[in-house]
Amino acid sequence: MAASFLFNPTTFLPSSSSLTSHKHTFKGTSVCKCKCKCKGKPVCSLPNYPPHISKRSLSINLTSLFLLSLTGNANAAILEADDDLELLEKVKQDRKKRIEKQTVLNSANKDKEYLQDVIYTLSKVGQAIENNDLPSASSILGQTADADWLKKANAALSQLSSSPEEKAEVDTFNSSLTSLYSSVTKNDIEGSKSAFVDSANAFEKWTTLTGLTGQLKGL
Repeated sequence: MAASFLFNPTTFLPSSSSLTSHKHTFKGTSVCKCKCKCKGKPVCSLPNYPPHISKRSLSINLTSLFLLSLTGNANAAILEADDDLELLEKVKQDRKKRIEKQTVLNSANKDKEYLQDVIYTLSKVGQAIENNDLPSASSILGQTADADWLKKANAALSQLSSSPEEKAEVDTFNSSLTSLYSSVTKNDIEGSKSAFVDSANAFEKWTTLTGLTGQLKGL
């Protein structure tokens, strides 16, 4: 008996006529076709009720959203206030540095005299180079980079340079002057012109950075 159940699985399956008679359609309103007590009466699908939301829960949700918006605005206001304070502090520090710088410049009369000599010396050297008169340029510059006017100039440049940008221009100025001395000594007219332009540009940029442009003549 057990063997016949195992090898004949259709024993447990209902007949096809039985399956056909119990087919239903549940979409919307339909008529039952089965042979049961409903006798073909319409079968209605269950209504779809919206989720129940009470006035109290809706009020709580709206209140929560309002409080969250207030919190967000408060946090934004705090961050904005912090940014304003940081910006104000930076402005104060910059103003303080400018005042200190101007005080130093106003009292650096001797240093400004040395720097004025630099302008006069470079002007004469430039005229000599323009006329291709390198011997005269060499005489004005001095035989070496240890000339007295240049020593005094470097002392003033070092004293009045405070920012990294100003110090960088001083280094460029000295490097260009070294090239200028070398080119003049070698009687290299093109090299002398190029080195002179580099030196003059570096010195002019330095005076602009330090605020001395209006206090020195010939720029």
